[in-house]
Amino acid sequence: MTKQANLWSKSWVRMPLGLLATGAASLLAFNVGQDIAGTLFGNSTAEAAPMVTAAADPAMMTPAVAAPKPVDSPFVVKSILPINEPIKFGKFYWDETRAPATGPLVVTVDLTARVISVFRDGHEIGAAAILKGYGEKPTPTGVFPITQKDADHVSNIYDAPMPHMLRLTNDGVSIHGSKVEKGYATNGCVGVPDDFAAKLFAQAKLGDKVIITDGRKMTVGDPILTGEHAS
Repeated sequence: MTKQANLWSKSWVRMPLGLLATGAASLLAFNVGQDIAGTLFGNSTAEAAPMVTAAADPAMMTPAVAAPKPVDSPFVVKSILPINEPIKFGKFYWDETRAPATGPLVVTVDLTARVISVFRDGHEIGAAAILKGYGEKPTPTGVFPITQKDADHVSNIYDAPMPHMLRLTNDGVSIHGSKVEKGYATNGCVGVPDDFAAKLFAQAKLGDKVIITDGRKMTVGDPILTGEHAS
C-alpha cells in the first residue's frame, strides 16, 4: 500500500547501476542503491586509515595475488544496464537483449539508493526507482523468497489495491505496483511503477529470491547471492 509521507525527499533517487559500473571499470548498483539498495553492498563508503608498520624486508615479501571472481554462476553480475543518469521517481528501464531467454531470476533492492534491479542469469534486465517504508513501518532487509503472486491483489489490512503483488513476508511485505512519486511512501512494502510491476510479475516465479539491503553496491563480477542462497 502507498501512503503520502510528510518528509523531504529529492526529485531523483540515485546514481544508476550502469553509471556506477562505468565509473568503477575505467569505475550497477539493486543504488539499485542505487535505488539498481546500486546493488547492489556495504553500509559505509569511508576508507580505512593507513596502518603504520615497520618497513618489511623486500626479500621476505610475497606479492599478493587477488583471487579471481567467479563469472560462470547465474548469481554473479555479468552485465548492467547502461543507465547514464539518475533514475527519477516513476521512471524505469527494461532491456532483456543482453540476457539469455531463460535463467534464474534474482531481484535486488537498495533502500539507501531507493532502486530495484532485476537480474536474469546474472544480467540486469530491469531497474526502477522505488517507494519504501519509513518510521514505524520500515521496509525490512534480508533475503526473501517470493511466496505468493496475485495480479489483482487488494490489501485486507489497508483495503488498498496492490497490483501485480509479489509477497515476501507473512505479515504482508511485498513488491507491488504503486504511485511512485515524490512525497509518497509505503507501509513497509517495495512500491514500483505499475508497468514495471507488470513486467516483473510476468518474469518472477514462486521461490525466486529478493535481496533487500541498505546501501550495498555491486559491479560486474560481484556475487548477487552467496552461500546457501545461491542455489
